[in-house]
Amino acid sequence: MSRRSALLLGGLGAAGTAVGGAGLWWTLASRPTSRTAPETGAELSQPSELRSAGGRLEVRLDAGPGQFQLAGRQARALGYNGGIPGPTLRLRPGDVLSVRLANGLDQPTNLHVHGLHVSPEGSGDNVFVMVNPGAAHDYEYRLPADHPPGVFWYHPHHHGMVADQIFAGLFGAIIVEDAEPVPVSTERVLVVSDTTLDGGGNVVRVSQMERMLGREGELVLVNGQSNPEFTAVPGTRERWRIINACVARYLSLRLDGQQLQLLGMDSGRYRTPSDVEELFLTPGNRADVLVTTAAGDSILRAAYYDRGSMAGMMGQGRGPGQTGRPDTAGPALATLRVAGSTEPSPSPSASPLPPLQLPLPGVPEPEDLRTAAVAARRQLTLSSGMGMGMGGGMMGFTINGREFNAARTDTTVTAGTVEEWTLTNPSPMDHPFHLHVWPMQVIEEGGQALPRPEWRDVVNIPAQGRVKVRVAFRDFAGRSVYHCHILDHEDLGMMGVIEVR
Repeated sequence: MSRRSALLLGGLGAAGTAVGGAGLWWTLASRPTSRTAPETGAELSQPSELRSAGGRLEVRLDAGPGQFQLAGRQARALGYNGGIPGPTLRLRPGDVLSVRLANGLDQPTNLHVHGLHVSPEGSGDNVFVMVNPGAAHDYEYRLPADHPPGVFWYHPHHHGMVADQIFAGLFGAIIVEDAEPVPVSTERVLVVSDTTLDGGGNVVRVSQMERMLGREGELVLVNGQSNPEFTAVPGTRERWRIINACVARYLSLRLDGQQLQLLGMDSGRYRTPSDVEELFLTPGNRADVLVTTAAGDSILRAAYYDRGSMAGMMGQGRGPGQTGRPDTAGPALATLRVAGSTEPSPSPSASPLPPLQLPLPGVPEPEDLRTAAVAARRQLTLSSGMGMGMGGGMMGFTINGREFNAARTDTTVTAGTVEEWTLTNPSPMDHPFHLHVWPMQVIEEGGQALPRPEWRDVVNIPAQGRVKVRVAFRDFAGRSVYHCHILDHEDLGMMGVIEVR
């Protein structure tokens, strides 16, 4: 960020600086040197797993503070069941997931099963539920028999506290298994998050200016570790389930030197995996990837991505965001070391696998809504700007000019119909748009039609851009929400209520 931008933003945010252990200076200037450097190079760990059996999975999730290992050091943070990430939940289509959420925090919380196509009513994926400190709530999620396989995740969704609670460590993975497993030697869950710790190992509180920009933590972690390492032998095929659990950080991922094939994004699956060199994940997105190993060391990196900044509101154009400089390679997330013999061995993880059967068995053709009858067409405008904030706020974050109000229904939809939404973003910052419960098919980006169905539950709306999606509002009725998945922006009001009836 230029010095002029920093001065302008500093003038705007003077009242909101130096909150807790981190202030505006820390966002705009160099990082303090007094903080302990993260420990890198540890062996990659995997979150604990809980698997369904007999069509059910019953889980107790204890959300609470504690001492956790983050980046190789002791940190005072928040976690589920004593871990960051929380346990990975493995399900099958048609399963029932029962979760008792016990709130050991000193503030309200709740639970959102991000990307799952389940009911939003009652004790389902109901973000209007509030679990008070010391209380517990029993959730039950019934997956349809045809629920798509893929990687999903869970996290808090109590309005106004979402970003803080996720930044402090409350998140975990959900895997919905394939009807016919994809043959791989190893499967890894990689939950990417970011946070910032002060010199005492506490998760810092952030300034109002950092919230308006969308905070990005000093530490970028995989399963709570800083640049962990793992090994493989050449010629093996691994499956990586990657989740972007960051509050605001975009991930443009590369793994140079290895062959990557994309099985799917979010809940969308491809019958034939596509070769890719880069994976673009907005906050909340997930990628299901096959990695065919080649000899050598490869670093999984998050390359620079310009998501815009508030400097554009002051006549400075789009301007760089907080993600780094365009001439840097970006942070190293993990290191894969591939060496040794490809000869068969007693260990299944070291044995080469036969070629994939393509198209993948058990994966249907993705539904295409482009020929569906459209019951309604709507435009949703995600705006951020000076003087738009309600209640005297200097900065507003709105959808169709209104900040979130849980008591108000913004969009009413007829159950069983297909709608077409044009998502527009006149602001100078990208906004990733997330719709709960019902996945979206992206049909047009920047006025250009997409060549094939692309299913997402988080869709990036570029600065001064627009995206067109279609949504089939089937299977479930009830009230839910849509919002910006820069979670600070959601907490500041960029969320609306939808009711399907």
